[in-house]
Amino acid sequence: MYGLFLAFAAAVLFAASVPASQLLLQYFTPLQLAGLLYLGAAAGMAPVVSTERRRFGRVALDGANRMRLAGMVILGGIVAPILLLAAFRFATAGTVGLLLNFEVVATAVLGAVLFQEHMGRGAWVGVIGVVAASALLCGTAGGSNAIAALLVAAACTCWGIDNLLAAMIDGMTPARSTLWKGAVAGVTNLTLGVAAGALRASAAAVVAAIVVGAVSYGASIALHTAAAQRVGAVRAQGVFASAPFVAALLSLAIFGEPVTGLQAAAAVLFVISVVALVATEHEHPHRHSPLEHLHAHSHDDDHHRHEHAEVVTSEHTHWHRHEPEVHAHPHWPDLHHRHPH
Repeated sequence: MYGLFLAFAAAVLFAASVPASQLLLQYFTPLQLAGLLYLGAAAGMAPVVSTERRRFGRVALDGANRMRLAGMVILGGIVAPILLLAAFRFATAGTVGLLLNFEVVATAVLGAVLFQEHMGRGAWVGVIGVVAASALLCGTAGGSNAIAALLVAAACTCWGIDNLLAAMIDGMTPARSTLWKGAVAGVTNLTLGVAAGALRASAAAVVAAIVVGAVSYGASIALHTAAAQRVGAVRAQGVFASAPFVAALLSLAIFGEPVTGLQAAAAVLFVISVVALVATEHEHPHRHSPLEHLHAHSHDDDHHRHEHAEVVTSEHTHWHRHEPEVHAHPHWPDLHHRHPH
């Protein structure tokens, strides 16, 4: 359940970026703003990573994890934010915020088809409900909203892959992967943005963008990654789907955007669907191969039986080894349960 709480906290932080981004786009191009937001994410995580390095030392990633990190950076850090920010040119912040629930669908379908993430009947009911709610939201939309929907759907597909790759990274803490993602994506996007057009924003606007990035991107991404490693990318994304509703409420409060009957009906269906998506665990006999990795864990989950020099009762992080084992228990597709079933 702690993983679900982390996902909701990530959702609330990210939701604040939706109205903030719409305000900041008055001063930046989409590329420039995407770059500053991700540089802010890197800046926000830098102190955390510095503390972790003193505690854990340097841990080198293997080839598979380096490829996962590269996919996160390119798809989730560079391509998706540009597509999302471009969507603000064609629709209101409230509508774009609700359309972000396409990310649940992309994460679920890609997770089941390509990433061995278990999806039971209830989870698929939740995914179908999200599709229906998205169709309800866009069914009577005009051409501009249709363009926004296509842009958001493309962004959410990129983020779906990003979510699944983040859930599988071993040997790197969420803060460290977020730092890499923010730094590389931030420099790339900002460089492209400045090359395409001069940066004309004031120093205050630049600082504001970096602060928004540190909170709504940096902390949010790190929390979301930690959640995905505990409960699986699809379930974490299901809870993270509350972000669009929070974003819509913030947009209502800040911009006075009206809530239509269509949006209200879509929101209700979204909530029901997300509950169905995250409420399912499954149980079956399964085999664990020998494994060594680094991640946050506790010793009451039937998977971490190693000993410490002193008694440890809270969640902690360190490099550790798992011996081979065969057992059965209820579980989500976390870092230890990536098997198909």
